[in-house]
Amino acid sequence: MKISIKTKNFIFVLLTTVFISVNLTACSDDKPEQDAKTEHISFDHIHGSEVSDLKKHTFEHKFAEQCVEREIKSSVNKDVDRKRFSKPCLCIATRIMRNLTTVEAEKFLVEKKNTQSLKMSFDEAAYFCLQNKAKPRAKVLFGKK
Repeated sequence: MKISIKTKNFIFVLLTTVFISVNLTACSDDKPEQDAKTEHISFDHIHGSEVSDLKKHTFEHKFAEQCVEREIKSSVNKDVDRKRFSKPCLCIATRIMRNLTTVEAEKFLVEKKNTQSLKMSFDEAAYFCLQNKAKPRAKVLFGKK
């Protein structure tokens, strides 16, 4: 008795399909499904406590002060530049403060270190705060630009 190639392929596909479907149904569990309301999700890690308002306020002013000092370090007229840089630096510090974590605040306030995430936040905040600043207008001579 000879079996054709089409019949062999059909039997192979049929057996493979039956094998896979039996294994998939055997993998299900017998536990009843829980309601979405009664389901409790547990975490294996502890979430950090929120940064207190006092720490945020202290961070904001110390960071703004450090920013101003960094900007006027090589300045000739420090008093004028201090007034000029105080507003953008405070804007940057306020923007960074929004996403401040406990670890970053502790490292900055206690250990006097700037973390990499703090530097990245500074770059983003500086871009945001300084792009809102009005740019000087070009000189207009004889009604032409």
